[in-house]
Amino acid sequence: MKKFPLMRNNILREDLDAVIEYLKQDDPILTNGANVRAFEEEWSEWLGVKYSVFVNSGSSANLMSMTILKFEYPDGGEIIVPPLAWVSDIASVLQTGFTPVFADINPRTLAMDTDKILEKITDKTRAVFLTHVQGFNGLSDKLIVELKKRGIPLIEDVCESHGARHKNAKLGSIGVMSNFSFYYAHHMTTIEGGMVCTNDSEICQNLRMLRSHGMIRESTNETLKDAYLAAHPDLNPQFIFAYPAYNMRNTEIGGILGRRQLKRLDDHVAQRTKNQALFLELIDSHRYQTDFEIEGSSNYAFNLILKHPDPDLMASLTSRLNEAGVEFRRGSAGGGNQLRQPYLKSLLPADVYDSCPLTDHVHFYGMYIGNFPDLSSDEIKEICSIINAA
Repeated sequence: MKKFPLMRNNILREDLDAVIEYLKQDDPILTNGANVRAFEEEWSEWLGVKYSVFVNSGSSANLMSMTILKFEYPDGGEIIVPPLAWVSDIASVLQTGFTPVFADINPRTLAMDTDKILEKITDKTRAVFLTHVQGFNGLSDKLIVELKKRGIPLIEDVCESHGARHKNAKLGSIGVMSNFSFYYAHHMTTIEGGMVCTNDSEICQNLRMLRSHGMIRESTNETLKDAYLAAHPDLNPQFIFAYPAYNMRNTEIGGILGRRQLKRLDDHVAQRTKNQALFLELIDSHRYQTDFEIEGSSNYAFNLILKHPDPDLMASLTSRLNEAGVEFRRGSAGGGNQLRQPYLKSLLPADVYDSCPLTDHVHFYGMYIGNFPDLSSDEIKEICSIINAA
């Protein structure tokens, strides 16, 4: 194991003990049950939304949100997406028959630049799918106002940014839908898991059905269920499938872990933010970017981006980090510029692949290293000394 890994101690002994105690029951329910429902309610209250649906991954959350959008736009259209994101953000757009339209980033937030998003809007635009990258707030008042004025839904990917805020609102409470990941390395974890959040009751009911094969019995809307039952008297009421959907359920074990970890989340966000401030204070600002927009951020990982293209410095930096046992990921979020990935080749017009030079800079001259709650200030100082000596 690396001396300085990307994540350390994200599942505590007390979390595991709670799962073990639950499993000691004579006949514990293990599939989606009471703990899942309680976690959904507690998460909604923490986030400040009406509804949350717990699923098996952040990638599934992305796919479900795009599927909901497909109900409204069965003929497809364009979704404005970030080039600096996880693969599932773009894959979910492709998998539901939409066309991804890429907008380059704001280097200070690593999210799509507001003006570049607005430049990409056409009469074919169906939504803006904005990723809040690695704890930074990617929203602006201008973007929120313009999208509302034009009637274009905002969908937030908050998989790496639990607890970050835009002014007084938590990220994920602003768009028509938002997606979270509870993967092991994120701010809190259910081992694997995700959440889709919304204030729209109809969307919530559709999400609940989509999560579980499209079965109407998963809906909590009795009027909706009665309508399906009346329309299909020839079917077993327990097995009426409204949609050709998915199995994206999580488990009671995930629910138990989520409920316990949520209690520590605010403290963890505060510590990560403190760690980030020290890191940015100590690294060499002449060679590395330090002018990130950190207001409201909930740092997921320390972003280490060269201020100027310098292959020799990048080679020296990666060598020193490897020698010192500092784990890192080249290209920052999702491995860098998604437009360079093979799954997108030949799917888009030729001029698109070189259309995001700011993301390309991060791709070739950026990386992230681990930030987690029990990372000490002495460890951060040691890491920064290694970086500054490159």
